[in-house]
Amino acid sequence: MLFKLAWKSLMARRVSVLLTVLMMTVSIFVLLSVETIRYQAKDSFTKTVSEVDLIVGARTGQVNLLLYSVFHIGVPTNNISWQSYQEIASRPAVAWTIPISLGDSHQGYRVVGTSTDFFEFFRFGNKQSLQFQHGNTFGTAFDAVVGSEVARQLGYQVGDAVILSHGIASTSFSQHDDKPFNITGILAPTGTPVDQSVYVSLQGIEAIHANWQGGVKIPGAAKPDLENLQPEAITAFMLGLNSRIQTFNLQRQINEYPQEPLQAILPGATLMSLWSMLSSVEQILLLIASLVLLGALIGMANMLLVSMRERRHELSVLRALGYRPGFLFALLQIEALLISFVAAVAAFISLQLSMYGLKDWLLQEYGVLLTRLSILNEFMFMLPIVLLASFVVALIPAIAAYRQGLHQQLNL
Repeated sequence: MLFKLAWKSLMARRVSVLLTVLMMTVSIFVLLSVETIRYQAKDSFTKTVSEVDLIVGARTGQVNLLLYSVFHIGVPTNNISWQSYQEIASRPAVAWTIPISLGDSHQGYRVVGTSTDFFEFFRFGNKQSLQFQHGNTFGTAFDAVVGSEVARQLGYQVGDAVILSHGIASTSFSQHDDKPFNITGILAPTGTPVDQSVYVSLQGIEAIHANWQGGVKIPGAAKPDLENLQPEAITAFMLGLNSRIQTFNLQRQINEYPQEPLQAILPGATLMSLWSMLSSVEQILLLIASLVLLGALIGMANMLLVSMRERRHELSVLRALGYRPGFLFALLQIEALLISFVAAVAAFISLQLSMYGLKDWLLQEYGVLLTRLSILNEFMFMLPIVLLASFVVALIPAIAAYRQGLHQQLNL
């Protein structure tokens, strides 16, 4: 009876209630979006790389090195000579290495030059290894392996040819069309930047740039000898150690490397440093979203309070029928909770629909994977908080209804 009466009362004032619901929906949508993206960004970044002891690159900022080597965000400051890479990789403390060469793209997706060790030693998430959805790793200089998202967006299958572009811009007029690559494998989805990358061999990277100088193709140049082709430099490399006790010792040796200025970083520690830098931004976004929600809640309470003047006759009839003032208090509270619940569900559905439009963009640009489960988890966590806040804010009109009920009882 109480819920039915509350619903009928809201329907009688549907225009003002609808505007209040829309205002609440927008505020909850903003708060839910901020929390979901914040949580998923941390989760996606944390799960991108696992079991890597050190990442080595040219001397630059630690965060910058992490971003361009692992997340493919930003531009490298310099390269590492192939001789320095081989010397460090051959040290007894080093168990394995994964060389990385960046600088090219394919239809907006990053091209990563590497070796077959990438598919053997790279780990993500909870120490998960890369799996092939179709095909296998590259065996010749002009073979390529594409991530699951690249294959899905561009409709690629094993055996298709791809042409790389010079540079990392989304649109490039410098094409390596004279040396196409053949897709030999498609990786299984990982929810990391691996899904938005094209992987080729280091020899393939060197081969397509053999006739280039200063970003310009040199016509009439001799064809490179693929069998004896060796990289001159790479962008960075990941390494794993035989014993993690040696981590800090090797890091110090690399940072003091005499041949060229190098830098070795701990991925986990650098990621924590990144979150520490962004913590103030997170708090500001959360504060703004919370203030928007608070404003909407106050607007809802004001709407209920103003409606009390129009509902004096309704409340008088309820008191005449024998309903106690506590019933009027509960009626206003249930109305407020119904408005908040409907707005929360509408915000949840709106975010789910928005996810379909922004999912690919967030994944491609920032490596953030939004899933239905993540949005549902945030919604289930936030719904009780929103309802509790609605209950507290609605105390003002509810107490006013209670007092008005007492006054009407005295006049009967």
